[in-house]
Amino acid sequence: MWFLFAAASALCFGLRGILYQWTSQRPLNRNLLLLGVYASGTLIALVAAAVTGQAWTKPVWIGTLLGLFSFISNAAMYKGYSVGKASLVAMFTGLPPVVVVLFAYVLWGEKLNTAQLAVFVVIVAGILMIRYSNDISLKNLQGAHWGAITMLFFGLTDLSSKQATLIGAATLPTLALMYGTGSLLFAAAWLLERKQEAFARAAIRAGCEEAAAGTEAGPAEAADSMVREAAPANAAGRGPAPALARGWSPGRTLVWGMFVGITNVCGMILAMPAFAAGVTGLVSVVIAMNVVLVLFYARFGLKEKFSRLESGGLLLALIGIIVLRLAA
Repeated sequence: MWFLFAAASALCFGLRGILYQWTSQRPLNRNLLLLGVYASGTLIALVAAAVTGQAWTKPVWIGTLLGLFSFISNAAMYKGYSVGKASLVAMFTGLPPVVVVLFAYVLWGEKLNTAQLAVFVVIVAGILMIRYSNDISLKNLQGAHWGAITMLFFGLTDLSSKQATLIGAATLPTLALMYGTGSLLFAAAWLLERKQEAFARAAIRAGCEEAAAGTEAGPAEAADSMVREAAPANAAGRGPAPALARGWSPGRTLVWGMFVGITNVCGMILAMPAFAAGVTGLVSVVIAMNVVLVLFYARFGLKEKFSRLESGGLLLALIGIIVLRLAA
């Protein structure tokens, strides 16, 4: 039964990955989008907890730790999709089981047998092949560092999910606190960004007013014109404050984020019972198979072309994940 829950969770997270990648290419505010994702999760978890009557006991406070880890991993994943290759970032999102297996051994004594250890080496070899593929170098990591952060903190999120089940925390209240914590963090990030935008606008305007002094038009009118001309340059990434560019409205961004959040919270609701019933490493591996959906999207939807070495690395790592599941 745990495998069915984990497989369904993988499907939800795969859809989330595709939506994240698509959305990362749109002109919108990332923090506001993710605030919508987590606000949606909070509302859904709260309503579901009220309907099912699950208890709000002390152990559910582990949800705040889950929220912190999830905040970091989702922010890093979205950033990686926006600056790197979808296939490479997606590959890292498929590797949290490596983190989970190592930490599960330290925390709970879960051991790898010989076959599992061999597969672990295969997965690492696949990552090294991707790292040294022809189009990825020290000067062109294409989001690899964001992918590595994503891998680590998704792994920590999985471990915390398992720990929540071990201490008897009810699923829905735990998730409500998790998404509530994430919502507060993304809201704080968004407000901080807005404050930085205000400072940037003030700095641009001050510079424009200084440059406009002595022009035939009035300084105020000339400065307004210069500020308007400065925004498109920033939109193209040539200025110091790209957030000043026009894009999706805050309302549209928030609503779309709440829609994307449905896949996220559904994935977690399905993952929790899987962790409760299954071995931590195995559950994490099955859930990590969500990478397959994103890779198919990258190849056939985005028409990304892989070098032979990169293709070999991706294939080797995917085979390693599959064999790890079968050999355990």
